[in-house]
Amino acid sequence: MKVSLLSKRFAELAQQLAPIESSKSRETGSYGEYFSVDTQLLLSWRVKARNLLVLACGKDSEHYREFLKTEEPQSYRDSWEESQQLSAIFMAAKEDYEGGYMTSVRNLVQAEVFSDELEQAKELLKSGYSAPAAVVAGVVLETTLRQLCTDRGLPHGKLDKMNADLAKASAYSLLVQKRITALADVRNNAAHGHSSKFTENDVVDMIAYVENFVADAL
Repeated sequence: MKVSLLSKRFAELAQQLAPIESSKSRETGSYGEYFSVDTQLLLSWRVKARNLLVLACGKDSEHYREFLKTEEPQSYRDSWEESQQLSAIFMAAKEDYEGGYMTSVRNLVQAEVFSDELEQAKELLKSGYSAPAAVVAGVVLETTLRQLCTDRGLPHGKLDKMNADLAKASAYSLLVQKRITALADVRNNAAHGHSSKFTENDVVDMIAYVENFVADAL
């Protein structure tokens, strides 16, 4: 399994902590002795680490909020102590991310939301609204692909591009990629009112496939 770009970035920034720590020096000021580190290195690392926490954990995560709180100026805290506190938060986020703990919770919530939306698609289909049902299922499919791209550090884009990128990254097989392409075609025809280009059975199969795909992916 290929290491995601986010995992790679976590490893890179973890390594960049070493030069900061090695720059530690003892200083003397008006309040006595204290320790300091290279503030330019620390600032650069802080910006990159903060950005990574947003991408990997989200702005609402405990890790990101605690990182921002720790960045705020504190009385009698030297730059060495600040670097150690920020490093501890970063390494905790790295461990949780690579262990899959944050992703699993987020994906469970996402899967539950998608389940509700697919139930809505089924109800639309039962009422004879096959085109709207296909559009709803298509939205769930595209959003799932976007989440898979996020988890692997891949860029977001149009459905076909994300589908190709995910298959290339071995997120799923070429057969799955082709099936998703076919489902996207049903969704597009439904969205543009081309009802003659798909059948009710196509939508039934689409909803069932998307439901299984979401369960496997998330």
